[in-house]
Amino acid sequence: MRVLAAFVSWLLVAFLACVALIYAADSKVVQVSEPHIFTQNEVSQKRAEAIVVLGAKVHADGRPSLMLKDRLDAAANLYEQGVSDRIICSGDHGQTSYDETGNMKAYLIAQGIPADHIFEDHAGFSTYETVYRADAIFGAQKLAYVSQEYHLFRTLYVAQMLGQTQSFGVICDTRLYEGQSYRDAREVVARTKDFLQVKFGGTPTYLGDPIDLRGSGSQTDD
Repeated sequence: MRVLAAFVSWLLVAFLACVALIYAADSKVVQVSEPHIFTQNEVSQKRAEAIVVLGAKVHADGRPSLMLKDRLDAAANLYEQGVSDRIICSGDHGQTSYDETGNMKAYLIAQGIPADHIFEDHAGFSTYETVYRADAIFGAQKLAYVSQEYHLFRTLYVAQMLGQTQSFGVICDTRLYEGQSYRDAREVVARTKDFLQVKFGGTPTYLGDPIDLRGSGSQTDD
């Protein structure tokens, strides 16, 4: 019985420690990032080296999901406002059968954005990797990150912790998204993961040769 009681006590302590870590990480992420997140109207006079669209689901026929469509529409709007004349589409293109970045670029071209001004980051497999690679591969540190508000807190926290102190987030929400309660719950865990990742370091799945944003976006086409 004593062994069982000790084991139960250990489990309780471990559980409470995890809860405390999650709460502390979530609070810190919001505290650090909140001053750097804006609406589209609030950033019309801001300037960035590039607009970064964080990837999301693309349907089998190439259509962006509603969440991704809103991100892309916001990026096109920022481009037209003059926030930057370079857009980085960062997402998952780890398999030939699934291409977020290529379809993101095609959507923006259909909105009238010049193809040469759109760059693909094929290895943006996670928020952390997208932010890390924006500097490590594209050499940019002042970036306008576009996503839904709940996601921008983590994105801008990572950006700030990686030294991109002039970067800012732009909210693209235009509707209530189905399944948002699940995403909100999952995001708390994701914030803890990225909180620990920036604290203890880590490199993306892939790096690669530098890409000059002053050149043509066609150099990143696949």
